[in-house]
Amino acid sequence: MENLGYYNGKFGPIEDMVVPMNDRVCFFGDGVYDAGPARNFKIFAMEEHLDRFFNSARLTDIQIPLSRDELRDLLNDLVKKVDAPEHFVYYQCTRGTAPRKHDYVEGPGNLWVTITPQVMPDGTQRIKLRSEPDTRFFHCNIKTLNLLPAVMSSQAAKREGVQETVFYRAEMGNRVTECAHSNVSIILNDELWTAPTDNLILPGIARKHLIKAANKLGIPVHEEPYDLDTLRGAQEIIVTSSSNLCLFAEEFEGNPCGGGSPEVAESLRAEVNREFAEATAL
Repeated sequence: MENLGYYNGKFGPIEDMVVPMNDRVCFFGDGVYDAGPARNFKIFAMEEHLDRFFNSARLTDIQIPLSRDELRDLLNDLVKKVDAPEHFVYYQCTRGTAPRKHDYVEGPGNLWVTITPQVMPDGTQRIKLRSEPDTRFFHCNIKTLNLLPAVMSSQAAKREGVQETVFYRAEMGNRVTECAHSNVSIILNDELWTAPTDNLILPGIARKHLIKAANKLGIPVHEEPYDLDTLRGAQEIIVTSSSNLCLFAEEFEGNPCGGGSPEVAESLRAEVNREFAEATAL
């Protein structure tokens, strides 16, 4: 099978799967999700992703229809049905199926899974970034399906020929939060700086492993707010996500950036990729 879709116990090629129009995701984006890479049919950092998935569901009062152990077993089984050495494993739970109405009847949600081939980049290719005021809501720590601001910012980045948008809160002194679909960190004075995991950013799994790499390498870590000017003056800008574990920027807002701490940057990139390779080895 080249790819796989799953919906409440039924599975098959994604293009053949159908869902009810009354799934609340269609009207309200009413659901939560998580995702991560797999290699050699081993899902990377699965326990951390499951922690975040079930926490997002708890914070939104959504009932995942499987227990944690049952979902782990299901994902491990489904990933083995797709023919490719590397995959991206995506799963979401919507609130359920019902006629359109803002309030809801409590009960088990609908579980979706998609598994598609995707090769993890090694982070040696640098990317370009833009910035944009962060006008999203104040529940960014929940991995909700309400992603319209991220969609619009990602499309704006595509039109400008860059890969990501860095969000900042103008009303908070231009505090940098995260990117449209990634976390953003910086290297400053050969130390790692990353925004704290409050309600303004998603607690990224790749971000967590970047911090783990820094701690292992003896690189000081600051989980503290920093502003747009600090980011502009950083030695390196790092973008992390479950589909791109560790990327470095070469351009921000049309100006060259990065290259100011090559030894620290390369040691972090190498360690993050080493851990991924070791955790997913045959």
